[in-house]
Amino acid sequence: MTRLPIGLRPRRLSREQAAKYCGCDSVAAFDDWLRRGIVPKATRGTTRWDCKAIDRALDRHSGLLSYPE
Repeated sequence: MTRLPIGLRPRRLSREQAAKYCGCDSVAAFDDWLRRGIVPKATRGTTRWDCKAIDRALDRHSGLLSYPE
């Protein structure tokens, strides 16, 4: 696997990476957030989560963005 330059993160994250990105203590905690609709599902047709989609979902959940943006 090719490493990205320091400071550059991938746009799409694996489940484990997405859990860490969200600050979840475990993948199980991330899966609970998925079930509860706090974070979005993986990008259609993949097993990867989009960082920007996660950011928007968390911004909505925390009240930083209004629905339905």
